[in-house]
Amino acid sequence: NLWILIIAVFIASIGLNIDSTPIIIGAMLISPLMGPIIGTGIAVGINDMELMKRSMRNLLTASLFAILAATVYFWISPLNEAQSELLARTSPTFYDVIIAILGGAAGFLALSTTGNHFQVIVGVAISTALLPPLCTVGFGIATGNWLYSLGAFYLFFINSVFIAISTFLSVRLFKFSTKVFADKNH
Repeated sequence: NLWILIIAVFIASIGLNIDSTPIIIGAMLISPLMGPIIGTGIAVGINDMELMKRSMRNLLTASLFAILAATVYFWISPLNEAQSELLARTSPTFYDVIIAILGGAAGFLALSTTGNHFQVIVGVAISTALLPPLCTVGFGIATGNWLYSLGAFYLFFINSVFIAISTFLSVRLFKFSTKVFADKNH
């Protein structure tokens, strides 16, 4: 998954660099960032702390690798001007929160039902835009523009948190069985 993520980061970074929405969308489709975020929401919802630790570790690792790969790309890229696609990831709005909540709910519902859920997952990956903000963080680090990095990381954080919260609420709403411990003190 890390190699797929790094490839997706380079594709998204090129798309951000040359201001190409189709390239950015393509990168979001192959990015494996959604899994650990949904896993975190499910873990909290079913009280599975092992899943929570694994999901958080995977998300942290993936995020660090994505930022590092994007930083390397933008550091060696001859193009260092911020294009409109990149600038769009530097200042989150209230609509980003709403999109993350709805996207998280749709993603969880698609994963928790049988049938063809591929289209829904693809739509969630595009709408919640997890990868481009991390690439924008890398751009900000590579160019020394810390405000871009902070704004983009804030957008990634908002998307991640509200996708996880939406997943958690969906797990509780659909009354998934929680993990039961043999010893209540544990």
